[in-house]
Amino acid sequence: MIQVGDTLPAVKLMEYVEVEGNGCSIGPNAVDSVQGSAGKTIALFAVPGAFTPTCSAKHVPGYVEKAEEFKAAGVDEIWCLSVNDAFVMGAWARDQQTGGKVRMLADGDAAFAQATGLTLDLTGKGLGLRSNRYSMLVKDGKVVSLNNEGPGKFEVSDADTLLAQAKG
Repeated sequence: MIQVGDTLPAVKLMEYVEVEGNGCSIGPNAVDSVQGSAGKTIALFAVPGAFTPTCSAKHVPGYVEKAEEFKAAGVDEIWCLSVNDAFVMGAWARDQQTGGKVRMLADGDAAFAQATGLTLDLTGKGLGLRSNRYSMLVKDGKVVSLNNEGPGKFEVSDADTLLAQAKG
């Protein structure tokens, strides 16, 4: 499992972009985890699935609400990762009104989850291999703090906990 001090794994994530912009076409665009975090401070959190109850009611809204506080604490970007495809993550971004606040990144093949060792096997529940719920503060591609949740928990990966670590 990835630990504090480790470098993020080199994985291609996907982001659904609705407005064509600076080098991004409309539709799914690749985001290289190493290049995307280089020289930046990233507040990264991962969830088991888009549109799931805890993720939609508590996890994402906390980061959206605290986005300005994260910026004031020196965080350049907030990333939400989930083992879903880019189209689902794009729809969830619209639903959660994350535009300009949280980047909703698809780990469709669970490559990032597997490379970090932060997986959650929900095969028996019809969901397959997913990401565990966690948050991490990443500076220039290196993990500075890691808050990994226990099964079925939402206690340490919330926005307030990671914000306190970003300020610290």
